[in-house]
Amino acid sequence: MEPTRLFDLLPRLKERYNKPDALAAKENGKWVNYSTQDFLDHVEQLSQGLLAAGIQKGDMIAIIANNRPEWHFADYAIQQVAAVSVPIYPTISENDLKFILKDAGVKMVFVSSKELHERLKGVFAETASLKHIYTFDKLDGVKHWSELKEAGKKNPDTKKLQELKDAVKATDLLTILYTSGTTGTPKGVMLSHQNLLSNSLACQNLAPFEKHWKALSFLPLNHVYERMLNTLYIYLGVSIYFAESLETIGDNLKEVKPQIFATVPRLLEKVYDKIVAKGNELTGIKRKLFFWSLKLGHKFELYGANGWWYEFQLKIARALVFKKWREALGGEVIAITSGGAALQPRLARVFNAAGIMVLEGYGLTETSPVIAVNNFEPNSIHFGTVGPVLKNVEVKIAEDGEILAKGPSIMIGYYNRPDATAEVLESNGWFHTGDIGTFVENRFLKITDRKKEIFKTSGGKYIAPLMIENMLKESPFIEQVLVIGEGQKFASALIVPAFAYIKEWCQKNNIKAGTNEEIIANPEVKKAINAEVEKTNAALAQYEKIKRPELLAREWSIEKGEMTPKLSLKRKVIMETNKDLVSKIYNE
Repeated sequence: MEPTRLFDLLPRLKERYNKPDALAAKENGKWVNYSTQDFLDHVEQLSQGLLAAGIQKGDMIAIIANNRPEWHFADYAIQQVAAVSVPIYPTISENDLKFILKDAGVKMVFVSSKELHERLKGVFAETASLKHIYTFDKLDGVKHWSELKEAGKKNPDTKKLQELKDAVKATDLLTILYTSGTTGTPKGVMLSHQNLLSNSLACQNLAPFEKHWKALSFLPLNHVYERMLNTLYIYLGVSIYFAESLETIGDNLKEVKPQIFATVPRLLEKVYDKIVAKGNELTGIKRKLFFWSLKLGHKFELYGANGWWYEFQLKIARALVFKKWREALGGEVIAITSGGAALQPRLARVFNAAGIMVLEGYGLTETSPVIAVNNFEPNSIHFGTVGPVLKNVEVKIAEDGEILAKGPSIMIGYYNRPDATAEVLESNGWFHTGDIGTFVENRFLKITDRKKEIFKTSGGKYIAPLMIENMLKESPFIEQVLVIGEGQKFASALIVPAFAYIKEWCQKNNIKAGTNEEIIANPEVKKAINAEVEKTNAALAQYEKIKRPELLAREWSIEKGEMTPKLSLKRKVIMETNKDLVSKIYNE
Protein backbone atom coordinates (compact mmCIF):
# COMPACT_ATOMS: atom_id res chain seq x y z
CA MET A 1 0.00 0.00 0.00
CA GLU A 2 1.37 3.40 -0.98
CA PRO A 3 1.07 6.04 1.78
CA THR A 4 -1.84 8.47 1.40
CA ARG A 5 -1.25 10.59 4.53
CA LEU A 6 2.14 11.92 5.59
CA PHE A 7 2.23 9.97 8.87
CA ASP A 8 1.78 6.72 6.88
CA LEU A 9 5.47 7.14 6.05
CA LEU A 10 6.56 6.19 9.58
CA PRO A 11 5.36 2.55 9.75
CA ARG A 12 6.56 2.18 6.15
CA LEU A 13 10.00 3.51 7.18
CA LYS A 14 10.20 0.91 9.95
CA GLU A 15 9.10 -1.92 7.70
CA ARG A 16 11.48 -1.13 4.83
CA TYR A 17 14.40 0.90 6.21
CA ASN A 18 14.92 0.14 9.90
CA LYS A 19 17.97 2.37 10.34
CA PRO A 20 20.20 3.30 13.29
CA ASP A 21 20.41 6.89 11.99
CA ALA A 22 16.99 7.77 10.56
CA LEU A 23 17.62 11.27 11.96
CA ALA A 24 20.78 12.81 13.43
CA ALA A 25 21.82 16.12 14.97
CA LYS A 26 24.70 17.60 16.93
CA GLU A 27 24.08 17.86 20.64
CA ASN A 28 26.82 19.34 22.89
CA GLY A 29 29.31 19.08 20.03
CA LYS A 30 28.64 15.41 19.20
CA TRP A 31 26.47 13.78 16.54
CA VAL A 32 23.54 11.96 18.14
CA ASN A 33 21.61 9.40 16.09
CA TYR A 34 17.91 8.61 16.35
CA SER A 35 16.98 5.18 15.02
CA THR A 36 13.79 4.52 13.09
CA GLN A 37 12.31 3.04 16.29
CA ASP A 38 13.33 6.14 18.30
CA PHE A 39 11.63 8.31 15.67
CA LEU A 40 8.37 6.31 15.90
CA ASP A 41 8.45 6.18 19.71
CA HIS A 42 8.95 9.94 20.13
CA VAL A 43 6.13 10.68 17.68
CA GLU A 44 3.73 8.19 19.30
CA GLN A 45 4.41 9.44 22.85
CA LEU A 46 4.15 13.09 21.80
CA SER A 47 0.84 12.36 20.01
CA GLN A 48 -0.50 10.93 23.29
CA GLY A 49 0.85 14.01 25.11
CA LEU A 50 -1.02 16.33 22.75
CA LEU A 51 -4.25 14.44 23.46
CA ALA A 52 -3.57 14.64 27.22
CA ALA A 53 -3.10 18.43 26.83
CA GLY A 54 -6.57 18.72 25.29
CA ILE A 55 -5.53 19.19 21.65
CA GLN A 56 -8.43 18.39 19.34
CA LYS A 57 -8.93 17.73 15.65
CA GLY A 58 -8.30 20.88 13.61
CA ASP A 59 -6.43 22.77 16.37
CA MET A 60 -3.56 24.92 15.13
CA ILE A 61 -0.07 24.23 16.52
CA ALA A 62 2.93 26.37 15.52
CA ILE A 63 6.56 25.21 15.27
CA ILE A 64 9.18 27.97 15.44
CA ALA A 65 12.54 26.22 15.45
CA ASN A 66 15.80 25.51 13.69
CA ASN A 67 16.10 22.19 11.80
CA ARG A 68 16.42 19.36 14.33
CA PRO A 69 14.89 15.92 15.03
CA GLU A 70 12.34 17.46 17.44
CA TRP A 71 10.91 19.43 14.49
CA HIS A 72 9.83 16.16 12.88
CA PHE A 73 8.70 14.60 16.17
CA ALA A 74 6.35 17.56 16.69
CA ASP A 75 5.22 17.70 13.05
CA TYR A 76 4.28 14.01 12.80
CA ALA A 77 2.68 14.00 16.27
CA ILE A 78 0.51 16.97 15.24
CA GLN A 79 -0.55 15.11 12.09
CA GLN A 80 -1.48 11.93 13.99
CA VAL A 81 -3.96 13.76 16.26
CA ALA A 82 -5.54 15.41 13.18
CA ALA A 83 -4.35 18.88 14.28
CA VAL A 84 -2.77 21.36 11.83
CA SER A 85 0.87 22.48 11.91
CA VAL A 86 1.75 26.14 11.36
CA PRO A 87 5.53 26.29 10.84
CA ILE A 88 7.02 29.78 11.22
CA TYR A 89 10.44 31.17 10.24
CA PRO A 90 12.63 31.64 13.36
CA THR A 91 13.80 34.98 11.87
CA ILE A 92 10.25 36.34 11.49
CA SER A 93 9.50 39.97 12.40
CA GLU A 94 7.40 40.63 15.51
CA ASN A 95 4.55 42.13 13.47
CA ASP A 96 4.33 39.11 11.18
CA LEU A 97 4.57 36.74 14.16
CA LYS A 98 1.63 38.46 15.89
CA PHE A 99 -0.36 38.43 12.65
CA ILE A 100 0.18 34.69 12.00
CA LEU A 101 -0.60 33.57 15.56
CA LYS A 102 -3.84 35.58 15.53
CA ASP A 103 -4.85 34.80 11.94
CA ALA A 104 -4.43 31.04 12.41
CA GLY A 105 -5.79 31.04 15.98
CA VAL A 106 -2.75 29.10 17.19
CA LYS A 107 -3.41 27.15 20.41
CA MET A 108 0.06 25.73 21.16
CA VAL A 109 3.61 26.60 20.10
CA PHE A 110 6.82 24.58 20.02
CA VAL A 111 9.92 26.82 20.05
CA SER A 112 13.55 25.78 19.97
CA SER A 113 15.57 28.32 21.92
CA LYS A 114 15.62 30.79 24.79
CA GLU A 115 15.76 33.74 22.40
CA LEU A 116 12.63 32.57 20.54
CA HIS A 117 10.85 31.85 23.81
CA GLU A 118 11.57 35.41 24.96
CA ARG A 119 10.16 36.81 21.71
CA LEU A 120 7.07 34.67 22.04
CA LYS A 121 6.49 35.71 25.66
CA GLY A 122 6.13 39.28 24.37
CA VAL A 123 3.17 38.40 22.13
CA PHE A 124 1.59 35.73 24.37
CA ALA A 125 -0.76 38.17 26.13
CA GLU A 126 -1.94 39.59 22.79
CA THR A 127 -2.90 36.20 21.33
CA ALA A 128 -6.14 35.05 22.97
CA SER A 129 -6.09 31.57 21.38
CA LEU A 130 -2.57 30.70 22.61
CA LYS A 131 -2.65 28.40 25.65
CA HIS A 132 0.67 26.52 25.74
CA ILE A 133 4.35 27.10 24.87
CA TYR A 134 6.85 24.22 24.94
CA THR A 135 10.58 24.46 24.20
CA PHE A 136 12.95 21.99 22.54
CA ASP A 137 15.99 23.33 24.44
CA LYS A 138 15.87 22.82 28.23
CA LEU A 139 15.30 26.18 29.95
CA ASP A 140 14.81 26.92 33.64
CA GLY A 141 11.20 27.44 34.63
CA VAL A 142 9.88 26.78 31.13
CA LYS A 143 7.78 23.82 29.94
CA HIS A 144 9.93 21.35 27.95
CA TRP A 145 8.49 19.20 25.17
CA SER A 146 9.53 16.05 27.06
CA GLU A 147 6.91 16.92 29.73
CA LEU A 148 4.21 16.48 27.09
CA LYS A 149 5.75 13.18 26.09
CA GLU A 150 5.86 11.95 29.69
CA ALA A 151 2.21 12.92 30.18
CA GLY A 152 1.39 10.87 27.07
CA LYS A 153 3.32 7.85 28.39
CA LYS A 154 1.48 7.98 31.72
CA ASN A 155 -2.04 8.26 30.28
CA PRO A 156 -2.08 6.79 26.79
CA ASP A 157 -5.40 6.69 24.95
CA THR A 158 -4.42 4.31 22.17
CA LYS A 159 -8.00 3.78 21.01
CA LYS A 160 -8.71 7.50 20.60
CA LEU A 161 -5.39 8.09 18.80
CA GLN A 162 -6.10 5.26 16.37
CA GLU A 163 -9.60 6.60 15.70
CA LEU A 164 -8.20 10.05 14.94
CA LYS A 165 -5.55 8.60 12.59
CA ASP A 166 -8.10 6.43 10.79
CA ALA A 167 -10.40 9.42 10.21
CA VAL A 168 -7.70 11.54 8.48
CA LYS A 169 -8.21 11.68 4.71
CA ALA A 170 -5.56 12.40 2.06
CA THR A 171 -7.36 15.63 1.15
CA ASP A 172 -7.52 16.90 4.76
CA LEU A 173 -5.62 20.03 5.75
CA LEU A 174 -2.09 19.11 6.83
CA THR A 175 -0.39 22.45 7.33
CA ILE A 176 -0.65 26.20 6.84
CA LEU A 177 2.51 27.84 5.52
CA TYR A 178 2.57 31.61 5.69
CA THR A 179 4.42 33.13 2.75
CA SER A 180 6.16 36.37 3.56
CA GLY A 181 6.12 37.43 -0.08
CA THR A 182 7.78 40.60 -1.28
CA THR A 183 4.72 42.76 -0.57
CA GLY A 184 1.82 42.96 1.91
CA THR A 185 0.82 40.85 4.92
CA PRO A 186 1.63 37.12 4.96
CA LYS A 187 -0.87 34.75 3.31
CA GLY A 188 -1.48 31.31 4.80
CA VAL A 189 -1.09 28.63 2.14
CA MET A 190 -3.23 25.59 3.01
CA LEU A 191 -1.67 22.30 1.95
CA SER A 192 -3.23 18.86 2.32
CA HIS A 193 -1.51 15.51 2.95
CA GLN A 194 -2.06 14.72 -0.74
CA ASN A 195 -0.47 18.01 -1.84
CA LEU A 196 2.85 17.41 -0.08
CA LEU A 197 2.96 13.64 -0.52
CA SER A 198 2.14 13.68 -4.25
CA ASN A 199 4.92 16.22 -4.83
CA SER A 200 7.47 14.22 -2.82
CA LEU A 201 6.66 10.97 -4.62
CA ALA A 202 6.82 12.69 -8.02
CA CYS A 203 10.42 13.74 -7.21
CA GLN A 204 11.78 10.27 -6.41
CA ASN A 205 13.67 10.08 -9.73
CA LEU A 206 15.40 13.37 -9.02
CA ALA A 207 18.56 11.41 -8.16
CA PRO A 208 19.63 7.74 -7.99
CA PHE A 209 18.65 7.46 -4.31
CA GLU A 210 19.95 4.52 -2.25
CA LYS A 211 18.98 3.51 1.28
CA HIS A 212 22.55 4.05 2.56
CA TRP A 213 22.44 7.72 1.47
CA LYS A 214 22.69 10.58 3.90
CA ALA A 215 21.20 14.05 3.37
CA LEU A 216 22.36 17.23 5.08
CA SER A 217 19.38 19.44 5.94
CA PHE A 218 19.93 23.15 6.57
CA LEU A 219 17.39 25.17 4.59
CA PRO A 220 14.53 26.07 6.97
CA LEU A 221 12.10 23.18 7.47
CA ASN A 222 9.23 25.64 7.77
CA HIS A 223 9.73 26.33 4.06
CA VAL A 224 7.95 23.82 1.84
CA TYR A 225 11.07 23.15 -0.29
CA GLU A 226 13.13 21.56 2.51
CA ARG A 227 10.04 19.99 4.10
CA MET A 228 9.04 18.27 0.86
CA LEU A 229 12.58 16.95 0.42
CA ASN A 230 12.66 15.67 4.02
CA THR A 231 9.36 13.90 3.26
CA LEU A 232 11.00 12.34 0.19
CA TYR A 233 14.05 11.27 2.24
CA ILE A 234 11.79 9.55 4.79
CA TYR A 235 9.87 7.82 1.96
CA LEU A 236 13.13 6.55 0.42
CA GLY A 237 14.91 5.69 3.69
CA VAL A 238 17.61 8.37 3.29
CA SER A 239 19.13 9.35 6.68
CA ILE A 240 18.62 13.03 7.54
CA TYR A 241 21.44 14.86 9.31
CA PHE A 242 20.62 18.38 10.50
CA ALA A 243 23.34 21.01 10.14
CA GLU A 244 24.05 23.05 13.28
CA SER A 245 23.61 26.38 11.46
CA LEU A 246 24.30 28.10 8.13
CA GLU A 247 27.73 29.11 9.48
CA THR A 248 28.79 25.49 10.14
CA ILE A 249 27.67 23.97 6.82
CA GLY A 250 31.27 23.62 5.56
CA ASP A 251 32.34 21.66 8.66
CA ASN A 252 29.12 19.62 8.78
CA LEU A 253 29.51 18.58 5.13
CA LYS A 254 32.98 17.19 5.90
CA GLU A 255 31.72 15.38 9.03
CA VAL A 256 28.54 13.88 7.56
CA LYS A 257 29.76 13.25 3.98
CA PRO A 258 26.21 13.45 2.54
CA GLN A 259 25.18 12.24 -0.93
CA ILE A 260 22.56 14.98 -1.31
CA PHE A 261 21.53 18.36 0.06
CA ALA A 262 19.30 21.25 -0.99
CA THR A 263 20.46 24.83 -1.26
CA VAL A 264 19.58 28.21 -2.72
CA PRO A 265 21.66 29.92 -5.46
CA ARG A 266 22.89 32.59 -3.04
CA LEU A 267 24.71 29.97 -0.95
CA LEU A 268 26.16 28.28 -4.05
CA GLU A 269 27.42 31.68 -5.22
CA LYS A 270 29.19 32.14 -1.87
CA VAL A 271 30.75 28.65 -2.08
CA TYR A 272 31.95 29.40 -5.62
CA ASP A 273 33.36 32.82 -4.60
CA LYS A 274 35.28 31.21 -1.72
CA ILE A 275 36.75 28.61 -4.08
CA VAL A 276 37.83 31.31 -6.57
CA ALA A 277 39.30 33.41 -3.73
CA LYS A 278 41.42 30.39 -2.70
CA GLY A 279 42.46 29.95 -6.33
CA ASN A 280 43.63 33.56 -6.36
CA GLU A 281 45.95 32.81 -3.44
CA LEU A 282 47.78 30.14 -5.46
CA THR A 283 51.01 30.88 -7.32
CA GLY A 284 52.92 29.49 -10.28
CA ILE A 285 51.79 26.27 -11.97
CA LYS A 286 49.10 25.55 -9.35
CA ARG A 287 47.44 28.89 -10.07
CA LYS A 288 47.61 28.35 -13.83
CA LEU A 289 46.15 24.87 -13.45
CA PHE A 290 43.32 26.16 -11.24
CA PHE A 291 42.19 28.87 -13.66
CA TRP A 292 42.64 26.58 -16.68
CA SER A 293 40.25 24.13 -14.99
CA LEU A 294 37.83 26.93 -14.12
CA LYS A 295 37.78 28.18 -17.72
CA LEU A 296 37.21 24.62 -18.89
CA GLY A 297 34.34 24.21 -16.38
CA HIS A 298 32.56 27.32 -17.66
CA LYS A 299 32.42 25.73 -21.14
CA PHE A 300 30.98 22.45 -19.87
CA GLU A 301 28.23 20.81 -21.93
CA LEU A 302 26.35 17.68 -20.93
CA TYR A 303 26.48 14.21 -22.45
CA GLY A 304 29.93 14.68 -24.01
CA ALA A 305 28.69 17.35 -26.44
CA ASN A 306 32.09 19.12 -26.44
CA GLY A 307 33.85 16.10 -27.95
CA TRP A 308 36.59 13.71 -26.89
CA TRP A 309 39.41 16.30 -26.56
CA TYR A 310 37.38 18.42 -24.12
CA GLU A 311 36.38 15.30 -22.14
CA PHE A 312 40.05 14.25 -21.96
CA GLN A 313 41.04 17.67 -20.58
CA LEU A 314 38.12 17.58 -18.16
CA LYS A 315 39.35 14.22 -16.82
CA ILE A 316 42.67 15.90 -15.97
CA ALA A 317 40.93 18.92 -14.39
CA ARG A 318 38.73 16.62 -12.29
CA ALA A 319 41.71 14.62 -11.06
CA LEU A 320 43.92 17.60 -10.23
CA VAL A 321 41.56 20.46 -9.28
CA PHE A 322 37.86 19.59 -9.13
CA LYS A 323 38.55 16.61 -6.85
CA LYS A 324 39.33 19.15 -4.10
CA TRP A 325 35.97 20.88 -4.67
CA ARG A 326 34.24 17.56 -4.05
CA GLU A 327 36.33 16.98 -0.92
CA ALA A 328 35.27 20.39 0.43
CA LEU A 329 31.64 19.19 0.16
CA GLY A 330 32.39 15.96 2.01
CA GLY A 331 33.66 13.92 -0.94
CA GLU A 332 30.47 11.87 -1.43
CA VAL A 333 28.04 14.41 -2.92
CA ILE A 334 26.08 13.05 -5.89
CA ALA A 335 23.40 15.72 -6.20
CA ILE A 336 22.67 19.23 -4.97
CA THR A 337 19.19 20.57 -5.57
CA SER A 338 18.85 24.32 -6.07
CA GLY A 339 15.64 26.33 -5.85
CA GLY A 340 14.03 29.49 -4.51
CA ALA A 341 15.64 31.78 -7.10
CA ALA A 342 17.37 31.66 -10.49
CA LEU A 343 20.70 29.83 -10.65
CA GLN A 344 23.39 31.36 -12.85
CA PRO A 345 23.98 28.91 -15.74
CA ARG A 346 27.77 29.32 -15.37
CA LEU A 347 27.52 27.97 -11.81
CA ALA A 348 25.46 24.99 -12.95
CA ARG A 349 28.06 24.31 -15.68
CA VAL A 350 31.14 24.60 -13.50
CA PHE A 351 29.77 22.46 -10.63
CA ASN A 352 28.57 19.80 -13.07
CA ALA A 353 32.00 19.91 -14.74
CA ALA A 354 33.45 19.22 -11.29
CA GLY A 355 31.30 16.09 -11.09
CA ILE A 356 28.85 17.71 -8.67
CA MET A 357 25.37 17.58 -10.18
CA VAL A 358 23.50 20.78 -9.38
CA LEU A 359 19.84 20.26 -10.22
CA GLU A 360 17.88 23.48 -10.56
CA GLY A 361 14.14 23.29 -9.97
CA TYR A 362 11.16 25.62 -9.78
CA GLY A 363 7.99 25.93 -7.78
CA LEU A 364 6.07 27.90 -5.18
CA THR A 365 4.73 27.28 -1.69
CA GLU A 366 1.30 27.10 -3.35
CA THR A 367 2.45 24.18 -5.52
CA SER A 368 4.00 22.10 -2.67
CA PRO A 369 6.51 23.26 -4.23
CA VAL A 370 8.03 21.57 -7.31
CA ILE A 371 6.54 22.22 -10.74
CA ALA A 372 9.64 21.37 -12.78
CA VAL A 373 13.17 20.18 -11.97
CA ASN A 374 16.33 19.08 -13.75
CA ASN A 375 16.96 15.46 -12.76
CA PHE A 376 18.93 12.25 -13.35
CA GLU A 377 16.51 10.65 -15.80
CA PRO A 378 17.94 10.35 -19.36
CA ASN A 379 18.30 13.73 -21.12
CA SER A 380 16.55 15.57 -18.30
CA ILE A 381 19.05 18.36 -17.59
CA HIS A 382 19.27 21.60 -19.57
CA PHE A 383 21.37 24.49 -18.26
CA GLY A 384 19.55 27.81 -17.99
CA THR A 385 16.19 26.08 -17.49
CA VAL A 386 14.40 24.64 -14.45
CA GLY A 387 14.10 21.27 -16.15
CA PRO A 388 11.17 19.14 -17.33
CA VAL A 389 7.73 19.47 -15.72
CA LEU A 390 6.91 16.76 -13.16
CA LYS A 391 4.92 13.84 -14.59
CA ASN A 392 1.89 14.50 -12.36
CA VAL A 393 1.76 18.26 -13.04
CA GLU A 394 0.37 20.03 -16.11
CA VAL A 395 1.78 23.38 -17.24
CA LYS A 396 0.56 25.78 -19.87
CA ILE A 397 1.79 29.24 -20.85
CA ALA A 398 -0.94 31.92 -20.92
CA GLU A 399 -1.17 34.50 -23.71
CA ASP A 400 0.71 37.05 -21.62
CA GLY A 401 3.49 34.52 -20.93
CA GLU A 402 2.38 33.61 -17.38
CA ILE A 403 3.01 30.03 -16.24
CA LEU A 404 -0.17 28.20 -15.17
CA ALA A 405 0.01 24.87 -13.32
CA LYS A 406 -2.48 22.15 -12.45
CA GLY A 407 -2.17 18.90 -10.51
CA PRO A 408 -2.48 17.12 -7.15
CA SER A 409 0.15 19.33 -5.51
CA ILE A 410 -1.76 22.62 -6.02
CA MET A 411 -2.82 24.14 -2.68
CA ILE A 412 -6.32 24.02 -1.20
CA GLY A 413 -6.28 27.84 -1.04
CA TYR A 414 -5.26 30.73 1.22
CA TYR A 415 -6.47 30.50 4.83
CA ASN A 416 -9.23 33.02 5.61
CA ARG A 417 -8.66 34.61 2.18
CA PRO A 418 -11.20 33.40 -0.41
CA ASP A 419 -10.64 36.68 -2.28
CA ALA A 420 -6.89 36.09 -2.66
CA THR A 421 -7.52 32.42 -3.54
CA ALA A 422 -9.93 33.39 -6.35
CA GLU A 423 -7.28 35.74 -7.81
CA VAL A 424 -4.81 32.90 -8.43
CA LEU A 425 -6.80 29.66 -8.52
CA GLU A 426 -9.35 29.08 -11.26
CA SER A 427 -12.41 26.91 -10.55
CA ASN A 428 -11.07 24.35 -13.09
CA GLY A 429 -7.86 23.90 -11.03
CA TRP A 430 -5.40 26.06 -12.98
CA PHE A 431 -3.08 28.00 -10.66
CA HIS A 432 -1.58 31.34 -11.79
CA THR A 433 2.06 31.34 -10.66
CA GLY A 434 2.77 35.02 -11.32
CA ASP A 435 5.94 33.95 -13.17
CA ILE A 436 6.64 34.49 -16.84
CA GLY A 437 8.16 31.60 -18.74
CA THR A 438 8.59 29.64 -21.92
CA PHE A 439 9.50 26.12 -23.04
CA VAL A 440 12.91 25.31 -24.50
CA GLU A 441 12.93 22.38 -26.97
CA ASN A 442 9.21 21.95 -26.09
CA ARG A 443 10.24 20.21 -22.87
CA PHE A 444 12.36 22.29 -20.51
CA LEU A 445 10.68 25.11 -18.60
CA LYS A 446 12.55 28.42 -18.52
CA ILE A 447 11.58 31.24 -16.14
CA THR A 448 12.15 34.67 -17.61
CA ASP A 449 10.69 36.97 -14.94
CA ARG A 450 8.09 37.70 -12.26
CA LYS A 451 4.93 39.13 -13.83
CA LYS A 452 4.59 41.79 -11.12
CA GLU A 453 8.24 42.85 -11.39
CA ILE A 454 8.25 43.63 -15.10
CA PHE A 455 8.05 47.40 -15.45
CA LYS A 456 7.59 49.99 -18.16
CA THR A 457 9.89 52.95 -18.81
CA SER A 458 8.47 56.40 -19.65
CA GLY A 459 9.25 55.53 -23.28
CA GLY A 460 6.69 52.68 -23.08
CA LYS A 461 9.26 49.85 -23.22
CA TYR A 462 8.84 46.83 -20.95
CA ILE A 463 11.87 45.69 -18.94
CA ALA A 464 12.29 42.30 -17.25
CA PRO A 465 14.61 43.12 -14.31
CA LEU A 466 15.31 39.56 -13.17
CA MET A 467 16.98 38.58 -16.42
CA ILE A 468 19.30 41.63 -16.32
CA GLU A 469 20.06 41.14 -12.60
CA ASN A 470 21.11 37.53 -13.20
CA MET A 471 23.39 38.61 -16.04
CA LEU A 472 25.01 41.29 -13.87
CA LYS A 473 25.49 38.87 -10.97
CA GLU A 474 27.68 36.69 -13.17
CA SER A 475 30.40 39.27 -12.57
CA PRO A 476 32.71 38.40 -9.65
CA PHE A 477 32.63 42.12 -8.73
CA ILE A 478 28.86 42.14 -8.09
CA GLU A 479 27.21 40.50 -5.05
CA GLN A 480 23.61 41.81 -5.25
CA VAL A 481 21.76 44.02 -7.72
CA LEU A 482 18.35 45.63 -8.14
CA VAL A 483 17.39 46.90 -11.60
CA ILE A 484 15.14 49.98 -11.44
CA GLY A 485 13.50 52.44 -13.83
CA GLU A 486 9.72 52.15 -13.66
CA GLY A 487 8.24 55.25 -15.33
CA GLN A 488 11.73 56.69 -15.90
CA LYS A 489 13.57 57.53 -19.11
CA PHE A 490 16.10 54.71 -18.68
CA ALA A 491 16.91 51.62 -16.64
CA SER A 492 19.47 51.84 -13.86
CA ALA A 493 20.66 49.65 -10.99
CA LEU A 494 21.51 49.69 -7.31
CA ILE A 495 24.57 47.47 -6.92
CA VAL A 496 26.07 45.87 -3.81
CA PRO A 497 29.69 45.04 -4.72
CA ALA A 498 31.28 41.69 -3.81
CA PHE A 499 33.47 43.28 -1.12
CA ALA A 500 35.55 40.18 -0.28
CA TYR A 501 36.51 39.72 -3.94
CA ILE A 502 37.15 43.45 -4.47
CA LYS A 503 39.45 43.67 -1.42
CA GLU A 504 41.61 40.90 -2.90
CA TRP A 505 41.46 42.55 -6.32
CA CYS A 506 42.57 45.87 -4.76
CA GLN A 507 45.47 44.16 -3.01
CA LYS A 508 46.66 42.54 -6.24
CA ASN A 509 46.45 45.84 -8.10
CA ASN A 510 48.05 47.95 -5.34
CA ILE A 511 44.83 49.88 -4.74
CA LYS A 512 44.00 51.04 -1.21
CA ALA A 513 40.79 49.24 -0.17
CA GLY A 514 39.74 50.46 3.29
CA THR A 515 36.13 50.30 4.53
CA ASN A 516 33.12 49.41 2.38
CA GLU A 517 32.27 53.11 2.19
CA GLU A 518 35.79 53.90 0.94
CA ILE A 519 35.61 51.03 -1.56
CA ILE A 520 32.40 52.28 -3.21
CA ALA A 521 33.87 55.79 -3.43
CA ASN A 522 37.12 54.57 -5.01
CA PRO A 523 37.37 55.69 -8.69
CA GLU A 524 39.24 52.49 -9.68
CA VAL A 525 36.52 50.26 -8.18
CA LYS A 526 33.79 52.32 -9.83
CA LYS A 527 35.59 52.05 -13.15
CA ALA A 528 35.92 48.25 -12.81
CA ILE A 529 32.24 47.78 -11.91
CA ASN A 530 31.12 50.12 -14.71
CA ALA A 531 33.19 47.99 -17.13
CA GLU A 532 31.28 44.90 -15.85
CA VAL A 533 27.96 46.71 -16.38
CA GLU A 534 29.02 47.59 -19.94
CA LYS A 535 29.76 43.91 -20.65
CA THR A 536 26.13 43.12 -19.75
CA ASN A 537 24.86 46.15 -21.66
CA ALA A 538 26.52 44.81 -24.81
CA ALA A 539 24.05 41.90 -24.77
CA LEU A 540 20.97 44.05 -24.09
CA ALA A 541 18.59 46.03 -26.29
CA GLN A 542 19.14 49.80 -26.29
CA TYR A 543 16.17 50.48 -24.00
CA GLU A 544 17.33 47.78 -21.50
CA LYS A 545 20.86 49.14 -21.04
CA ILE A 546 21.83 50.12 -17.49
CA LYS A 547 22.84 53.76 -17.08
CA ARG A 548 24.24 55.58 -14.02
CA PRO A 549 24.37 52.59 -11.63
CA GLU A 550 24.98 53.43 -7.96
CA LEU A 551 26.97 51.38 -5.43
CA LEU A 552 25.85 50.54 -1.88
CA ALA A 553 28.11 49.96 1.13
CA ARG A 554 26.30 46.97 2.69
CA GLU A 555 24.47 43.81 1.67
CA TRP A 556 20.67 43.61 1.79
CA SER A 557 19.42 41.27 4.48
CA ILE A 558 16.41 39.45 5.92
CA GLU A 559 16.98 41.16 9.29
CA LYS A 560 16.59 44.63 7.79
CA GLY A 561 13.42 43.57 5.96
CA GLU A 562 15.01 43.92 2.50
CA MET A 563 14.82 40.22 1.62
CA THR A 564 12.28 37.46 2.18
CA PRO A 565 13.43 34.41 4.19
CA LYS A 566 14.01 32.58 0.89
CA LEU A 567 16.32 35.46 -0.15
CA SER A 568 14.12 37.19 -2.74
CA LEU A 569 14.59 40.96 -2.87
CA LYS A 570 11.82 43.15 -1.48
CA ARG A 571 11.97 45.75 -4.22
CA LYS A 572 9.71 48.36 -2.65
CA VAL A 573 11.57 48.25 0.67
CA ILE A 574 14.97 48.60 -1.02
CA MET A 575 13.71 51.45 -3.21
CA GLU A 576 12.30 53.26 -0.17
CA THR A 577 15.46 52.76 1.91
CA ASN A 578 17.59 54.13 -0.95
CA LYS A 579 15.19 56.79 -2.25
CA ASP A 580 17.88 59.53 -2.06
CA LEU A 581 20.18 57.42 -4.24
CA VAL A 582 17.36 56.68 -6.70
CA SER A 583 16.56 60.40 -6.78
CA LYS A 584 20.23 61.15 -7.50
CA ILE A 585 20.24 58.70 -10.44
CA TYR A 586 17.20 60.26 -12.11
CA ASN A 587 17.52 63.92 -11.12
CA GLU A 588 21.14 64.64 -12.05
